[in-house]
Amino acid sequence: MTQGAGQGPEVERTATLRDFRVPAYVHETGPYAHSTHPGEVAPLLDEAYPEGYTPTQRDLPVINRGDTVQVHVDPASLPVPQSVDGPGPLFVVGDVHGYLDELVSALQEKGLIDSAANWCAGTARLWFLGDFTDRGPDGIGVIDLVMRLSAEAAAAGGYCKALMGNHELLLLGAKRFGDTPVNSGAGTATFQAAWLLNGGQKTDMDRLQDHHLQWMSRLDAMEEVDGHLLVHSDTTAYLDYGDSIEAVNDTVRETITRNDADEVWDLFRKFTKRFSFRDEGGADHVRSLLDTYGGTRIVHGHSPIPYLMGEVGSEEGEDGGGPVVEGPHVYADGLAIAMDGGVTMAGKLLVQQLPLDI
Repeated sequence: MTQGAGQGPEVERTATLRDFRVPAYVHETGPYAHSTHPGEVAPLLDEAYPEGYTPTQRDLPVINRGDTVQVHVDPASLPVPQSVDGPGPLFVVGDVHGYLDELVSALQEKGLIDSAANWCAGTARLWFLGDFTDRGPDGIGVIDLVMRLSAEAAAAGGYCKALMGNHELLLLGAKRFGDTPVNSGAGTATFQAAWLLNGGQKTDMDRLQDHHLQWMSRLDAMEEVDGHLLVHSDTTAYLDYGDSIEAVNDTVRETITRNDADEVWDLFRKFTKRFSFRDEGGADHVRSLLDTYGGTRIVHGHSPIPYLMGEVGSEEGEDGGGPVVEGPHVYADGLAIAMDGGVTMAGKLLVQQLPLDI
């Protein structure tokens, strides 16, 4: 088996008008009113892609069903139970990609925020696995909400924290370096072009402020909580940045701080790699991370569950046969939990309490 995920050659492609279609979102009234899924964010299935995914190539290839098991989880109907003697319950959130309304609804279903989108979960612990922006309508709104909930949760004795995703690196790079050429490994590339090619939204860039940039640049790349190794990407590339969680997080922050376009691009490129935990040898790759950084299971976002399942529907969703995601997927001999429900493909934005009973 070839462990793909960004390990194949990078391919640059001239952007066409299809790449930059602006979805017509239908908004109701109110700050968190529901908006329709644009549909156009599904990959172009009629184009040939090499295996894997790279920053200079849009979206994902269609893959065959891997060794995955779908976990059906009923929505929480009661408020989050409060812990008296120790830390509160642990929750993780998959890729949000600008879908603020869906995020608010999912957090409310789990009893983490109230009807006014304020933290109401006391000592509960909440981790976001990265990728707050791009593709969806309100990435900055998502970041603002997460930053506010972080303060509210801390005041209540819990916490709300977040990891660095490849799209945080992409947005940082597009803002800092713009059209500065970088060594992409496949000729000349720029952060600005890669950002547009991979769902960058002008409204997010227009609203991006210094405090957003500072917050993103300080995010950790990985953390271990209650035996769960939390990362954004399903890749072994983290091993390139240190042999401990602290070393990886320090190296990533130092790389961003040095503000070297080529160094940040290389970091971004490695964070785009995916599918390293699938199929033959995948469990061994997971074990290499767990043996190095600790934990008994890895929890990641980045690769949408519909792609891990090989179920992607049509680009515009006319047939109504799009992906059906009800909960996380466990695979790689039960050692890996995938949390990206494919909200950008009319899938589901997942908020899940850990541990899973499987």
